[in-house]
Amino acid sequence: MAALPPNPVPVAYQGGTPAVPVWLNKGDNAWQMISATLVGLQSVPGLVILYGSIVKKKWAVNSAFMAFYAFANVVICWVIWGYKMSFGHKLLPFWGKAGPALGQKFLVKQALLPETTQLYDDGRVETAMVTPYYPMASMVWFQCVFAAITLIILAGSVLGRMNIKAWMAFVPLWLTFCYTVGAFSLWGGGFLFHWGVMDYSGGYVIHLSSGIAGFTAAFWVGPRSKRDRERFPPNNVLLMLAGAGLLWMGWAGFNGGDPYAANVDSSMAVLNTNICAATSLLVWTWLDVIFFKKPSVIGAVQGMITGLVCITPGAGLVQGWAAIVMGILSGSVPWFTMMIVHKRWTLLQHIDDTLGVFHTHAIAGLLGGVLTGLFAEPQLCAMFLPVTNSLGGVYGGSGGIQILKQLAGGAFIIGWNLVVTSIICVAINLVIPLRMSEEQLSIGDDAVHGEEAYALWGDGEKYDSTKHGMYSDDTSHNMASTGATQVV
Repeated sequence: MAALPPNPVPVAYQGGTPAVPVWLNKGDNAWQMISATLVGLQSVPGLVILYGSIVKKKWAVNSAFMAFYAFANVVICWVIWGYKMSFGHKLLPFWGKAGPALGQKFLVKQALLPETTQLYDDGRVETAMVTPYYPMASMVWFQCVFAAITLIILAGSVLGRMNIKAWMAFVPLWLTFCYTVGAFSLWGGGFLFHWGVMDYSGGYVIHLSSGIAGFTAAFWVGPRSKRDRERFPPNNVLLMLAGAGLLWMGWAGFNGGDPYAANVDSSMAVLNTNICAATSLLVWTWLDVIFFKKPSVIGAVQGMITGLVCITPGAGLVQGWAAIVMGILSGSVPWFTMMIVHKRWTLLQHIDDTLGVFHTHAIAGLLGGVLTGLFAEPQLCAMFLPVTNSLGGVYGGSGGIQILKQLAGGAFIIGWNLVVTSIICVAINLVIPLRMSEEQLSIGDDAVHGEEAYALWGDGEKYDSTKHGMYSDDTSHNMASTGATQVV
């Protein structure tokens, strides 16, 4: 009998080899790694650019570096202990057991989330454990970039006055004691996951938590200098739009990667994301024109962000028409809280939330979570959720209960972040001042980093008033700022 011809397919691409095990789906793995890269690009360089350009010139370097530093810090903390606290074996109903995610044996095996098996009351399996068709390494990195962007979003509340050394201490502590709790509770198989609270891609885990924690940290750090609060113009609006564009396009990976597969639900999530973001941007801009007579570019960016945030908890769970409704509400409700309520409520005026993260992420995230409980479509829910027969309020049945679950889940995230973020800030302040010195607040980047964003006076030459005359990044006209610039 003649010998079989040699296999022409390279070993690396043959099934059942160490590099291509039988459980590996190359399409899913490719999409997961692309999604992770897109989310990473939202932070570096997306939010690095956005933060560095949306603030006053004297804070451009510091603001960009806070985001840049946080990303690197989270990566190391995540692989040493954070991943397993969020997606490992259960320690408490809201927390996983800490441990490293660094060993080859762990990282090359098929991904699984060990606490995600959903059981009926009698012990029978309702929904099997989450076991995507790619290696643990892909899962660890995908979840890592979500953790990183959460800290960077939070930083937006304390730009322009938080001591950079205090920020270096804050990042690992908040990741450990706040982010991992929300992630395990809602995604990793914790009590909210099994109870059926819907958070498709982080409306609660990422946006509500960062918005509340940022607002809380802003209280403890204290406000910017009086001069900065009165006048805080962006130093480069065009560059700000570039950062915002990276944020928007990167959201395809943010929401499209959360089914853990390149499937039908992933496609729905990406389309709904863009529908809601575009609608929200338009509504916010129209409101600026109607009430302030000018279309604010910063306002358009805020509207884009609130739309992206609002759709996140329901991206793959709602229909396209619901995404439009969510966009209308995300472009108007946070606009109202930022432009109207903020100016009339003493508490909001007292706490200096630099970029309005409370409005764009906490308000929009909670709004999206509640609207997901209202609009979640049964067939789409069946594609993704562990609790069978889940549906939103507009579809009758038990849908009304879902809205209450969403409110309860949001309340847990709000309460936890208020309390634990306060404890972290107080503890850090015992060792490192949370707030910059008055000299640093007056001078800005040059005092904090010894570097400035723009060499406007020569070939890398530092600004010298005796050579170049007086300069201020406050504009000289006497017109009052309007629209979003009154807050940002």
